[in-house]
Amino acid sequence: MDVTSKIVVGADGSRATASGPAPRESIFAARYRGTTIGVLLLMTIIAFEAMAVATALPTAARSLHGLASYGWAFTGFLITSVIGMVVSGIRSDRRGPRLPLGAGLLLFVGGLVVASLAGSMELLILARVVQGFAVGLLITAMYVVMGEVYSDSVRPRVFAALATAWIVPGLVGPTAAGWVTEQLSWRWVFGGLAPFAAIGGLLLLPAVRRLRSGCGDAPGDLRRIWFAVLTAAGIAGVAEAGAHQNSLSLAAAALGLVAMLYGLYRLLPAGTGTFRAGVPAAVAFRGVLAGVFVGMEVLVPLSLTVQWHFKPTMAGLPLMLTAIAWAAASQIQGRSRRVRKAVFVRLGLLLMAVGGLGMALVASRTAPGWVAFTIWPVAGAGAGFGITTVSVALMEYTNDADRGSDAASLQLSDSSGSAVTAAFSGAMVSLAAQGRISYGTGFAITFLTMAGLAILVSARAGRLRAATPHRTTGREPAGQPAPAVPAEARRAVDATPGPVS
Repeated sequence: MDVTSKIVVGADGSRATASGPAPRESIFAARYRGTTIGVLLLMTIIAFEAMAVATALPTAARSLHGLASYGWAFTGFLITSVIGMVVSGIRSDRRGPRLPLGAGLLLFVGGLVVASLAGSMELLILARVVQGFAVGLLITAMYVVMGEVYSDSVRPRVFAALATAWIVPGLVGPTAAGWVTEQLSWRWVFGGLAPFAAIGGLLLLPAVRRLRSGCGDAPGDLRRIWFAVLTAAGIAGVAEAGAHQNSLSLAAAALGLVAMLYGLYRLLPAGTGTFRAGVPAAVAFRGVLAGVFVGMEVLVPLSLTVQWHFKPTMAGLPLMLTAIAWAAASQIQGRSRRVRKAVFVRLGLLLMAVGGLGMALVASRTAPGWVAFTIWPVAGAGAGFGITTVSVALMEYTNDADRGSDAASLQLSDSSGSAVTAAFSGAMVSLAAQGRISYGTGFAITFLTMAGLAILVSARAGRLRAATPHRTTGREPAGQPAPAVPAEARRAVDATPGPVS
């Protein structure tokens, strides 16, 4: 813990020096302010884009006579974002995050502008493909920036603020996008965000110019990009199974699952599958936490609509309440100094399980529909505790040489875990639509399965701890562990002034 000295005056007038906790440094302190505002603004724009596009795309597809290709607007984005994550990680490790941030920002703004001007569905899909690659570059690079700019004591509050940046988009994004689409045009949903994204990037420039220039050449770059392409294609194949139920889609899903698992095996740190202490455990928990949450959340509004006949606005209200609960839990973990990371992860998984069990009762009509408004935000609080904590843990456990690749691994784990569970949820809905099972049964099976997975994995929460000084990853030959930064050296670095923003 950081300490500071103060003079204590006794009753007899004597003076003594006492030590106490150092004042907590704000994420908006002078040396962090520009970086913090830039990161939060840029992430908020990315969140708005994610929330708004789902609202505007149906109208855009009809306007461009491209409903037959509608799914590719999302699939193309997903595939290229995975590739962008890996490319950004490789480049950040070799030469620092400057180029991925700059290129990602230009491509993101360019993709928004092209989408707003698109005269055909093919051009709109191409713009979404560019946006996906850009978001992959940006998110990984921003994680690297946060790992390098902020000290260990400040970093939890940065990630808590990052979670809060999703609240406003989650609350007003879909509604605002709907209003803009109806009153102006769907084109303004894309084009209107471009200036704000550019401003966020410009605010990051002063801090980015002061960052390291890299740690040297990293071997096997081209192979890692190939494995990223394989993983992305696998994720797309798995997602297809959730959208359609036929022999072709099931075969594609089986091949996709194999491709995805093999690609992840070659990309993620060795030991991820067994929750090995250190970076592998953080990466593994991120995949489980994101997968469990997404696998359930996609069915919450549908359960209320189908089983309880709620109107769309009411059916979506639990998601808004969940965004608030998520941000509140993130703030709590960000301000807690004494609670171990494993405790927060275990709590997060168990709260998700409680939310899943409650939603299973609602979906099966065992409990009334209004219960969803109180029980689903519990799962949101669990995500806030768990997902934010593993993000902080990864930045603490990694080192300068691997920070970019490890940040990319975290995002890959998130995307692949979410894709698998969302496909499982979609398969249950498809079976119900075909009349093979009832909707209530399909929903309940999904919620119970996700809750069971959360409870099972919570038993391994103790593995979220620092590893031994050396670790071997799937990116390195056996017997050549990655260099670790000694704790003394890291504390010395953290004690020095950061970039002037």
